[in-house]
Amino acid sequence: MAMAQAERDDRRRKKAAALQEEDLRLKVRPGTKQALSELMAWAGVAEQGEAMTLMIHHLHSLGPSGALPFLTPPRHEITVSNSVALKLENFCRREALRISQEETA
Repeated sequence: MAMAQAERDDRRRKKAAALQEEDLRLKVRPGTKQALSELMAWAGVAEQGEAMTLMIHHLHSLGPSGALPFLTPPRHEITVSNSVALKLENFCRREALRISQEETA
């Protein structure tokens, strides 16, 4: 005789509790989803949870010095060209002049 849904749910919860399983939720944008899909294809892994579990364990096995470069977010360097800097300076001077003229009026 097949188990009722409530019995299956209860059995699943007990098993998860015994194994100390915990759900981790992850919301991702399309680029991250694409990267995960490609990694899964390269490794021949069918399930996202399995792929993420494998990545976590392999990254952890690298130790702190090996894993840290992969966990450091990339920082974008912003450089302002001379022409843009000049335009900003001119704008600031015009605004300062405008404000000082409004104050004297």
